[in-house]
Amino acid sequence: MIFVPCNDGISHNEAEYSSKQQCAAGDQVLLQAVLDYDRRFAERLGSE
Repeated sequence: MIFVPCNDGISHNEAEYSSKQQCAAGDQVLLQAVLDYDRRFAERLGSE
């Protein structure tokens, strides 16, 4: 689960708001996690 900041800490509410930049930062975290996992998985397969 990736969390991004919300204005005034409001979440799960119709008043919730995160900027495009905050969402993009969360996307970058998720992308990096997937790429890191993929790299480690490939390294494990290569060592077998």
